[in-house]
Amino acid sequence: MAGHSHWAGIKHKKGKADKQRSKIFSKLSKEITVAAKLGDKDPAMNPRLRSAVQAARSANMPKDNIERAINKSTVNSESNFDNLRYEGFGPEKVAVIVETLTDNKNRTASNIRTIFQKNGGSLGTQGSAAHNFIQSGIIKIDKKEVSDERVFELAIQAGADECKTVSDFHEIHCAVNEIYTVKKELEKEITNFISTDIEWIPLNSVKISKEKNEDLINFFETLEEDDDVQNVYSNAEFEK
Repeated sequence: MAGHSHWAGIKHKKGKADKQRSKIFSKLSKEITVAAKLGDKDPAMNPRLRSAVQAARSANMPKDNIERAINKSTVNSESNFDNLRYEGFGPEKVAVIVETLTDNKNRTASNIRTIFQKNGGSLGTQGSAAHNFIQSGIIKIDKKEVSDERVFELAIQAGADECKTVSDFHEIHCAVNEIYTVKKELEKEITNFISTDIEWIPLNSVKISKEKNEDLINFFETLEEDDDVQNVYSNAEFEK
C-alpha cells in the first residue's frame, strides 16, 4: 500500500488558513442535512449525523449553523441529494476519484467533465480509476486531543487495523464496515474528531516533480471549489 492520499494531507494543512470558510461550511452543512434526512435527527442515535456534526465543530462551525442544517432536513423534504462518484485521470495521468453530493446529476457531471478537460485530464467510466485504490475507514483526531501512546492503545482496543500520526493529527484506519463500531469505542474517551470518512487509499503512486506540483494542486483545488464536490482522492505523490 502506497499510503494515504498526499492531496488529503496537503488539503488538511491548507484548510486551516483557507479563506473560503463559507465554502467549507456549505459542504459540511449539506452532509449534516443529508445525514439527518436519512436517519434519526438526534446525533446520538445516528452515527453518520454524529460524525458530520463533530467534523463541523472541528471546523469551528457555529452551533446555530449546525442546528439549521439539521432542521433543513425536515423543511426540504422534497429536495433529494445523491451521492455520486466520478473517476478519471488528471494531469500527469494521475488516477482521480471525485465524490459528490448533488441534487442535479446533469449539472454536476457537466461541471466535473469540464474541469477535467480544461486541465488536460479525462473523465472515465466508473471503475476506470478505482482499481488503483482500496477503500478504508479513516478517523482523524487532532493531536491536542490525545497523546500518541494513548491513541495507539485506544485504536487497538477499538479493533482498528492501523494507527499513525500525520503532521498535526492522528489517523486511525479500519475496515469500511467497522468504522462506526470503532468510532463508538473511541468516543468513550475522545469527544472531538476532525473527520470520520470512508476514504480511497492509493495502492500505487505517481510521483509528481516539484515543477508539476502547482498545476496538479490547482486542478484539485478547482474540483474542491465546486459546490457539489465533497471529496477528492488521487494517487499523486508530491515531491517536497
